[in-house]
Amino acid sequence: MTPTSSAPPSTGTVPPPGSSRRRGTAVPSGLLGVAGIAGFLVTWELVVRSGLVEPQYLPAASTVLAELASIATTATFWEAVGWTLRTWAIGLAVSGAAAIVLGLVIGGSRFLRRATHSTVEFLRPIPSVALIPLAVLLYGTSMQATLLLVVYAAFWQVLIQILYGVRDVDPVADDTARSYGLGWTARVRYLVWPSALPYVMTGVRLGAAVALILTITGELVIGGGGVGTQIALAQSGGAVPEMYALVVTTGLIGVAINLLVRAVERRALRWHVSVRREAVA
Repeated sequence: MTPTSSAPPSTGTVPPPGSSRRRGTAVPSGLLGVAGIAGFLVTWELVVRSGLVEPQYLPAASTVLAELASIATTATFWEAVGWTLRTWAIGLAVSGAAAIVLGLVIGGSRFLRRATHSTVEFLRPIPSVALIPLAVLLYGTSMQATLLLVVYAAFWQVLIQILYGVRDVDPVADDTARSYGLGWTARVRYLVWPSALPYVMTGVRLGAAVALILTITGELVIGGGGVGTQIALAQSGGAVPEMYALVVTTGLIGVAINLLVRAVERRALRWHVSVRREAVA
């Protein structure tokens, strides 16, 4: 007798080869984001209209949006937005360039990594707002004072990611490059930089958000111009709807910056498997 095997009874039909299962209609993420914002605004409006908070302390969302539409027609508003964006862009560019150069140099040397590890771990947790007295002493209420805070905060976001990216280089590929006589510049260009670029873009994305936060904080506390300074002036003058309208403006700037950085990231990493997978999905 030859043993026979029997398969368990099937509980369902097997789709023919080449056929795909029906999937639910995917809702675009952009539409979900808009729906989330709309839900937040509706909740805000209902909370104020129901009397849970005093309108003099928190105006209704409709009032704030109407005030935002009003001040958006003034030149002062756009000058403040331009000042904030200029400070943010300069700070992010300076911190990003410095972090990339130092990260490649330090990350490429085991001696430098060990020598600077304690220094990095000591300086990185220091909050940038603790440097406000130093910034005011050095630069007064000028843009440079806010830039000091922005550069210091965003620098560590990018540097740490660069160090992780350099360490993620395949050691076999690195040994092969060295055995073929590639110099430091060639190894960085053809081996280290492609491996570290996803980490660089992550650091830039985090640094962009931190740079905006410190830009608004610096303008709010130190002064010198920008949306943060306008928020402080509106608060001191009792213009509560205008103050909240400017706060909403900072959120809109943050969303615009995030979309911009995401677009740059997808462009720079269009060859990376994660971006290709996201495009297919």
